[in-house]
Amino acid sequence: MMFAGVALAGMAQKFALVDMEYILKNVPSYEMANEQLNQLSQRWQKEVEAKSTEADGLYKQYLADKVFLTAEQAKKREEEIVAKEKEVTELRYKYFGPEGELYKKRQTLMKPIQDDVYNAVKKLSEERGYQAIFDRASSANIIFASPRIDVSNEVLNKMGYGQ
Repeated sequence: MMFAGVALAGMAQKFALVDMEYILKNVPSYEMANEQLNQLSQRWQKEVEAKSTEADGLYKQYLADKVFLTAEQAKKREEEIVAKEKEVTELRYKYFGPEGELYKKRQTLMKPIQDDVYNAVKKLSEERGYQAIFDRASSANIIFASPRIDVSNEVLNKMGYGQ
């Protein structure tokens, strides 16, 4: 009976938790990358809003002038408005679409940081024999976890940001 208990204890899986939000807040390059992305996003958003305002202005002017326009002039103005609105949509997609400039820039800036975190977690897992390390920040399923199994500070140490 005692032998079975020892065998089961030897087969027990080890796991740990990390808090990715905490880790990333303590990585200076992450904060700098985030700030850079926010600035780019704001600049591009202003550009899109300026084009959108132009399109709105053209439409309002068209409505004001509509009674004085010939059918041909009205059609031409409508085409200008549609073209401007299409330009706004294309610009928004170019910057903020699924494969847009913001996405590409985020990948360029964040991937190296994410790779560093992953490698530190992997190295810690191999050294300590963990079968799994879960992210408590992204898991809504973790109701309670002992602080003893949180290895976030050790991951930061592996990355060179020890406290």
